[in-house]
Amino acid sequence: MRRTVLRRAAVAASAAALALLATACGGSSGDKGDDGRAAQADKSAPAAPAKALSAAELEKAALTQADVKSGKVVTKVPAQDDIAQDKVTADDPACKPLAYLQVGSYVGKPAATVKRSWAGDAKKPAAGASAEEKMLALTDRSKTVETLASYDDGGAEQAMKDLRAAATKCAGGFSFTVDGEKTKVVKVTTGTAPEGADEAVALTWFVDAEEGVKAPVKGAVVRKGATLAYFPVLNIAAAATGKDFDFPTEIVDAQIAKLG
Repeated sequence: MRRTVLRRAAVAASAAALALLATACGGSSGDKGDDGRAAQADKSAPAAPAKALSAAELEKAALTQADVKSGKVVTKVPAQDDIAQDKVTADDPACKPLAYLQVGSYVGKPAATVKRSWAGDAKKPAAGASAEEKMLALTDRSKTVETLASYDDGGAEQAMKDLRAAATKCAGGFSFTVDGEKTKVVKVTTGTAPEGADEAVALTWFVDAEEGVKAPVKGAVVRKGATLAYFPVLNIAAAATGKDFDFPTEIVDAQIAKLG
């Protein structure tokens, strides 16, 4: 597995899911009842945009160890795991939102951000396991660097739109570069989005690793009001073998509950 993918995946894990949410509504233009409802809707005052949380408010809303039932939450994420947008380039600019998600960054221009890291509990190797099997067992746990980001003026909704658009445009794969090191994603698929948020997307993408391995990376992004929570997730054992792994839904559920 490439050093960059392993390092950033273990730290920032990156799989975020773009579940393409398509909604359609409408009726016959000759339906007077529908026209009446549309006219009434036009007279209604538009909903006020949600207020962007300050950095201090995001800190209070971010996960702590007390909020999770398993794994370890770190509240002081190392600076090297906070990758700036300008360090990331993509062969297709439309795919940048997915690249940002994968490296543990964010989409758009937030008013404030905070980060947390979480690692699942290590598994015990089976009795009589080989050295390789022991290593795989010890690394068979999910890791993520969560970013909480608040946005002004509808920025959160726009970031979600950009993620969905990227998931569609880049489903057949794309490449991105961080600090001069290139990563090739061969496929992006959508998954079942988390429940309980105003909007949510989930996806899995497959990274072209060494020895022909297509390493799965997963993630989710949820919106509550003007706040987005990004969860790129990587499992080192799965990255090394190409096997699937379970997304740690408990941390997303805990964050949604804390955002209220």
